Amino acid sequence: MRHPWRGLKGLPADVWLVCASTLVNRLGTMALPFLVLYLTGGRHWTPAQAGTAMMVYGAGALVTGPFAGRLADRLGHARILKASLWSSGSLLLLLPFATSRPILFVLIFLWAALTQAFWPSAMALLADLAAPEQRKAVYALHRLSVNLGMAVGPALGGIIAHRSFTWVFWTDGLTTLAGATVLTLFLRSRPASVPHPDAPPSASAWRDRRLAYLLLAFLPVLMVFFQIEGALPLWVTRDLGFDTRFFGLIFTVNTLVIVALEVALNLAMAHWTHGRQLLTGALCYAVGFGLTGLVRTRAALLGTVVVWTFGEMILLPAMSDAVATLAPPERRGEYLGLYSTTFAAGLALGPWLGVLAYAHLGSALWAGCFVVAALGGLLMSRFRTSGVLPRAAG
Repeated sequence: MRHPWRGLKGLPADVWLVCASTLVNRLGTMALPFLVLYLTGGRHWTPAQAGTAMMVYGAGALVTGPFAGRLADRLGHARILKASLWSSGSLLLLLPFATSRPILFVLIFLWAALTQAFWPSAMALLADLAAPEQRKAVYALHRLSVNLGMAVGPALGGIIAHRSFTWVFWTDGLTTLAGATVLTLFLRSRPASVPHPDAPPSASAWRDRRLAYLLLAFLPVLMVFFQIEGALPLWVTRDLGFDTRFFGLIFTVNTLVIVALEVALNLAMAHWTHGRQLLTGALCYAVGFGLTGLVRTRAALLGTVVVWTFGEMILLPAMSDAVATLAPPERRGEYLGLYSTTFAAGLALGPWLGVLAYAHLGSALWAGCFVVAALGGLLMSRFRTSGVLPRAAG
């Protein structure tokens, strides 16, 4: 019987190196999950002031993506990736020494901006390194490295934070610098992608109507997904009456399913069209979150988690590959920068709107999630990486 991960054997060595660096970095990811606790417990800020700090972080992430991606196209995807790791890791070592609130706000904004530069440069570099037919598997492998690291980082951060919040930032910074060291020592520096001298100049990603169509269809689906940080914790603890320990188990189940199945699943779906895979992933989101309002037992709720986790595993690698395929090679970072900005927008809007809907609609919110995700999936199913935009039906 053929091993389901056999297709990974043909991936370039540099792909494994980038994923290994990401794993090392993510193993130490703990500062952001504990930022609010650090500010309220360690700095004695009010919850409102800590919330403002999180808004500052979100603003830094939101404004940086497109510019970081374009800068990576000009200077080299690998170069910006290394610079992001070196600079953000160094800043994390310095952040606990900030003595005033304005300085800390500035450092938090810079931390978000430097960290956000990682994503478009990493995804563009992986697209440079892999053949087109390998990209879905490559992005799934990269997500595996992220999820493996995130399964350990926050848990380890909880142990460290019990003794010292300062060491939470220092550990995060040191592991980020360790990831930068791996790339600096072993990854060959690559120049920015340059178009053929006779090729006409490519248009900006901001003017690509196909990209705009794809990202605008994707955004509402993403907002449904981010209910894991919005309405879902309120529903689980207030309406279903389960404790916070059970809510934490949701993320454990999510991570275990991803680690066990995502790479093999995307290898099996490697020859699917983008539209088919995007629709399938969005429908898994629709069904998983839509059923959340109907279940009442722990087992049934975890069943819905498995369903929307399949949506995550199917949709997100396909989206990364669709954007990378759509992009001219010399503008791949710019395109993927806009894609990462869509994540920041979804994180900013989804939980906020979800909590408002939960407050006014109660369980009807989950029916709304089904409708929104399904409609987004239908729109994405009509996406093509070549040709013109699909015409509206009717």
